[in-house]
Amino acid sequence: MQAELIDRIYECSVMPELWPGVLDDLATLSGSRGGLLFSAHKSLHWTASDMVRDVFQEYVATGWFERCSRRVCLMSQTHPTFFVEHDFWSEEDLASDPIYRDFFRPRGLGWSAGTGLRMPTGDNIVISVEREFGRGPIEREHVEQLNAFRPHLARSAFVSARLGLQRAMGATEALTALQLPALLIDETGAVIEANAQSETLGDLVKWGANNRLVLTDKRAAEMLAAALAALGTSGPAPQSFPVRDAQNNPALVAHIVPIRRSAHDIFASSYAIVLLTPLGATRSPSAALMRSLFDLTASEARVASGLAAGQSLEEIAAAGSITIETARSYLRRVLEKTGCHRQAELVALLATITRVETG
Repeated sequence: MQAELIDRIYECSVMPELWPGVLDDLATLSGSRGGLLFSAHKSLHWTASDMVRDVFQEYVATGWFERCSRRVCLMSQTHPTFFVEHDFWSEEDLASDPIYRDFFRPRGLGWSAGTGLRMPTGDNIVISVEREFGRGPIEREHVEQLNAFRPHLARSAFVSARLGLQRAMGATEALTALQLPALLIDETGAVIEANAQSETLGDLVKWGANNRLVLTDKRAAEMLAAALAALGTSGPAPQSFPVRDAQNNPALVAHIVPIRRSAHDIFASSYAIVLLTPLGATRSPSAALMRSLFDLTASEARVASGLAAGQSLEEIAAAGSITIETARSYLRRVLEKTGCHRQAELVALLATITRVETG
């Protein structure tokens, strides 16, 4: 069931009309009525399960979206997780909040689990499931179930947001619409098609024998090979990882987005999209987004955030009421997921992202 749903999530990346069915399944997993996906940048795009579509059509048309305190709270968070109402508000707060008092509860809703994503392109994405008020708050175990799918939802929604939640008519159109360097590759790593932006990457990305994609950063090349090898298994195949320049500074983040199910109608025999986000762009990924896209758990993200803020592992452990051994275990997993070899290298990665963003 989980593997099938993950495949369907990635199928939605270039076939956004399939999102309502996936959102329905996420809602069912969490005992909710339906789900929704909002993407806002220069314009608002959204989709929802059939069971809640009319409610959220009204929510957008009558101006509740702009006034919604829940969306603001979700987008302000840095930990890669789904949040519920009681993470932000007390019962008294909810009873007096206009969005809950005057909109959700009169329509039979009022409990949710949602997550916010700040994308490198400037798109802000919210994904949530919506539960009837009479059933009570969404339980923590259901939040954890949703969190298991969150990295896949983030990558797929990233592509969908770039397409404006519209289905691409063909591979060339899809790659062009992404407006980021992107390549289609087969299972051997050979490039089938690439967009114009991918030609601006200089020596970081090259074409080798048999037109195979070559990343000149050795560690990134190893992670790409591992990700492609895993795509054919039931393991956690898709990955995001940094690509460093000749001075060993992070220059790109590579996102491997597999082509699944009916998405082959657009991309034929392609195996995956390799989407590359330049860190030197005007709107670079925030450290929070990087933590999310590297598939860090909330505990791993807290360790990474603490290190980026200049804390020692001992201080991080004390602040989180965990042992130093547990903190070291989280650090090892963070290093593995980000492709870093040493703690100093991880700190430099996060510092570079922050410096680009605020400079």
